[in-house]
Amino acid sequence: MLKERRVVLAERFDVPVDELTGPVFPNTLGGLRDKHNTLARWRDFRARAGYPWVTFRTFRRSVATILDDAGLTARQIADQLGHAKVSTTQDVYMGRRVTSRRAADALEVIKRSEP
Repeated sequence: MLKERRVVLAERFDVPVDELTGPVFPNTLGGLRDKHNTLARWRDFRARAGYPWVTFRTFRRSVATILDDAGLTARQIADQLGHAKVSTTQDVYMGRRVTSRRAADALEVIKRSEP
C-alpha cells in the first residue's frame, strides 16, 4: 500500500509529519487559494514565460512519461497520478511505445509475396 503523501514528504525533507499542515501554496492569509485566481495567475505566467501551451495536464503527462521511462508499471503510474483506472493512465497519459522491429519484419512477408 502506498504511504500517505504527507509521510513521504516528511521522510524526504526530514521533518516531523505534524509540521506538514496547511496548503503547499497558500493565499496571502495562509488559507486555500481561489481556483480562478490561481488559473489566471498561471495563464499570465505562461504567457510571460513564452509557454502559453503548458497546462497542468502537460506536467501530468510529463510525470507519466518520466515514470514510464523509468520502468514503473502502468498501475504504479496510475497510483502516483491518482487514477482509479489504469486504463485512464494508459490511454490518456502514457505515450505509445516505438513500434518494434519484430512487427516490421513480420510485415515484410507481404512485400516478399507480391509479384
